[in-house]
Amino acid sequence: MVARQGYPLRPVNCVRHGHTVVSAGLRSVVTEGIRAFVYPTEVVAVSVQYNPTWRYSGNQLKRWRMKANVSREELGAAANYAPDTIKAMEQGVRMPTGRVLDVADGMCGAEGLLSAGKEYVQREKFPRRAQDFMAREDEALSLWSYEVALIPGLLQTEAYARALFGGRCPPVDEETVEERVAARLGRQALLSRKPPVAISFVIYEAALRVPQVDKAQAVRLLEVGGLYNVSLQVLPFKRAMSSALAGPMVLLETRDHERLALSEGQSVSQLTSDPDVVTAQSERLSMIRTVALSPTESAQFIERMVDDL
Repeated sequence: MVARQGYPLRPVNCVRHGHTVVSAGLRSVVTEGIRAFVYPTEVVAVSVQYNPTWRYSGNQLKRWRMKANVSREELGAAANYAPDTIKAMEQGVRMPTGRVLDVADGMCGAEGLLSAGKEYVQREKFPRRAQDFMAREDEALSLWSYEVALIPGLLQTEAYARALFGGRCPPVDEETVEERVAARLGRQALLSRKPPVAISFVIYEAALRVPQVDKAQAVRLLEVGGLYNVSLQVLPFKRAMSSALAGPMVLLETRDHERLALSEGQSVSQLTSDPDVVTAQSERLSMIRTVALSPTESAQFIERMVDDL
């Protein structure tokens, strides 16, 4: 995939430690084992746009708590949450849970006004930093993915996805795990969408050699790889070059023929239509696909895995 020249540069969305960084002309680097980004020029920090319903509900929670002279520590102890978590809910950073709203309603004498907010406060399907990409993925004409350490979300079984979300550190509650799993599985409708989306996956062997990849997950790879609109390749250890170790990427083209590149790290995401970035990532992916096993060889590789599992 080659980026078109002349289309406008869009801001790069990069969420890190509660701030969004908007920049132009970025170069990605690997530092301290975590993929991050260097912003040499034209860097502007702006506030994250939090869920307005969370923010309003959290603000009301804070106002009622202060009016009733209830401390965060007292509310947290009664609702079984840490004071910092209560603070995050009041700021709209975290969703005010039904339990907190009910407990606060009783402690603050809100007479049902806080509890009524439970009907309107809902978790977002995807983490904030992923929402822009998910919207673009949903309107993709074509998509190319390279993954170093994980099975791509579009290929994950329910068990694999649940193991990932359930094993997060710091941990998340069971309700969040189930919602994230459902959202991830829902994305897989893209594989069979009409009109079909041309999709290409390359998976580094390291992502296949982990305990979470069981027989069902390997069979799932074979099933999806057999779809007429999907190409699936494996990059074996012995064929890996330095550029293949620099991290995962996704390249996609939307219905409006806008081409974008996504680079994702542990706590940072970069989604951009910058022609220089898209072209660089396209060239890198092209090189990786060239040295990877062919789709037929990859299917045989995975079939041998299935026999061993």
